[in-house]
Amino acid sequence: MEQAGISLRPVVGAIIVVSGLAVSFLLWLLYVHHASADFAGRWMFLPALNALLNGLCAITLCVGLYFIKHHNREAHRTSMLLAFAFSSVFLVSYIVNHALHGDTIFPGHGLVRTLYLSILASHVILSVVALPMVLTTFFFSLTGRFAMHRRIARVTFPIWLYVSITGVVVFVFLKAFAYQARY
Repeated sequence: MEQAGISLRPVVGAIIVVSGLAVSFLLWLLYVHHASADFAGRWMFLPALNALLNGLCAITLCVGLYFIKHHNREAHRTSMLLAFAFSSVFLVSYIVNHALHGDTIFPGHGLVRTLYLSILASHVILSVVALPMVLTTFFFSLTGRFAMHRRIARVTFPIWLYVSITGVVVFVFLKAFAYQARY
């Protein structure tokens, strides 16, 4: 499992370990950690920032797809690096938001709650899957293993795009129904 002087086994192992640690930390943050009341009402812009970053990631992913379909590799690379940057900043912002504010409960009921929870569940499950796939896809690209990059990118792209779009959809659901609950 060696190509271009870099053995794949330790890199894939590192990607699995990093992904596992990130997911474990997020699960701890969401289900064990309790947010302090000291931060209630502060930094309330973070959910909107997270939605914006997810939206920007989705746009840059689509732009990157457009560029690679038109054989503009340099613009594709730039777009994908931007998508990765937006996702990385999102992850930091998401962690900070949940560390400060805890989890947000969806106030809707009935069919709309079922729809929201279905979207949220698919978003969460696929985000766990997307992390190691994105890292692996980037590794293959950055090390010049373009055949492997193309093969995994065909699966990574739709999952990453879905996670980015549903991140925005979850935010819209929460905001729309929080607004309705107030009035």
